[in-house]
Amino acid sequence: MFSKLTSMGIWGVNAYPVTVECSVDAGLPSFDIVGLPDASVRESRERVRSAVKNAGFAFPANRITVNLAPADVKKEGPIYDLPILLGVLLASRQIDFDSDRCAFAGELSLDGDVRPVKGLLSMAVCAKKQGFSHFFVPAQIAVQAAVVEGIAVYPVSNVQQLLEHLTGKTPIQPLPAPQISLSDNSENLDFADVAGQQYAKRAIEIAAAGGHNLLMIGPPGSGKSMLAKRIPSILPDMTFAEAIETTTIYSIAGLLKNDTPMITRRPFRAPHHTVSAVALAGGGSVIKPGEISLAHNGVLFLDELPEFPRAAMETLRQPLEDGSVTISRATGTLRFPCRTMFVAAMNPCPCGYFGHPTRKCICSSNAVRKYLNRISGPMLDRMDIHIEVPPVQYDELSAKQPAESSAQIKARVNAARKLQQTRYQNDGIRCNAQLTTPLLRRYCKLSDSADRYLKDSFDKLGMSGRSYDRVLKVARTIADLQTAENIDVSHIAQAIRLRTLDRKYWENV
Repeated sequence: MFSKLTSMGIWGVNAYPVTVECSVDAGLPSFDIVGLPDASVRESRERVRSAVKNAGFAFPANRITVNLAPADVKKEGPIYDLPILLGVLLASRQIDFDSDRCAFAGELSLDGDVRPVKGLLSMAVCAKKQGFSHFFVPAQIAVQAAVVEGIAVYPVSNVQQLLEHLTGKTPIQPLPAPQISLSDNSENLDFADVAGQQYAKRAIEIAAAGGHNLLMIGPPGSGKSMLAKRIPSILPDMTFAEAIETTTIYSIAGLLKNDTPMITRRPFRAPHHTVSAVALAGGGSVIKPGEISLAHNGVLFLDELPEFPRAAMETLRQPLEDGSVTISRATGTLRFPCRTMFVAAMNPCPCGYFGHPTRKCICSSNAVRKYLNRISGPMLDRMDIHIEVPPVQYDELSAKQPAESSAQIKARVNAARKLQQTRYQNDGIRCNAQLTTPLLRRYCKLSDSADRYLKDSFDKLGMSGRSYDRVLKVARTIADLQTAENIDVSHIAQAIRLRTLDRKYWENV
């Protein structure tokens, strides 16, 4: 007696179909699961055995073999509990239904309740691509799969409810697609609350408009963290494709709330400086996305940058350049997306007052040198914009006129991003920070005077090839904010000014 159903497995951020084959044969009672199952999959035997009995069925006193195909890919997690139970009941002829266009996923409790699993959105996308028309999932998180159009998603609370549906007794109604709004105005932090710092706000607006990396240097209390935490309030609205990508990562990591169909606010991740390299970039014995992937399509903020372990910081170099992080283990190689706006803040020295206009720095030149050298040259070179955040003056703090609100800044950022999305709609990128070298030549047209100015600056400042590219990208964003088609001298001059702060602090280190 044999049965075959389909479930879904997770590999990285993608799902793949898993065929659950069940054979119930004569012989001594046994229950074996093969097909490279991990410990949590092997433990399905006890959950399935108990759930079958509590659902009012007899567990077969036969030799039961369950094969999870493809057998050369390791299976992880309790995803397969529900299809294994159905396979046992089908193979033992206790129920009968047509499973050809159905897919199943869910963890079982001992009393037969169906519990949530990770990665449901990826599974729903895969099920649709594989041509399945019915997808049976845990009721608590069914809304996450319902955002995928073209496949009927059935919320299942317990085994008894599912069996009554499959046998035609009491049908389960598929979930309608949830209403998703990608215009999120629920951010409480506002730039109107930040006094002064007009230059820093302008730099942050440019960074948000083009998705550029940003480094802020300043003494304690100057408002670096306050400014960084308000960046999400001016980031452009997410597109549907970006929302799907971000939600998929959070679903895989198990960080998506059960009642949340989709993440519509760009993520803001701010790990503590004690974070490990694995937690930052991803990995572990059971490979999971790291902080840089959880910040995909959003912001990764590292406060007190020199305090982060050097090994952790250096793991970000390649992902920041490529927009993805590749993790290789003996079990295989996984790739997680991580196109993020990287924002960092730091003091100029251990005491924080090196270069302060009124307070004296108590650090020795050697201490300052050691502190600044915690940031490597290659990491510094990957920051598109470097700005100094000076102390706020009393007149600025006591000003009665409110500062410009986040909504006003966001309107300009949204307008610039729409220009970029239209310009790059056939190029596979979404913002200026993602421009490749061939696209730079196509879209970053310089006037003759701008070209001469950039050439003189390149020679005088000893810029690297990467610095040259990043200056062009920032200049392109400045031009977009002014709705200028070509890049002029003023745009290049602003972009270079936003990138030369490292000369003040690192030039003589």
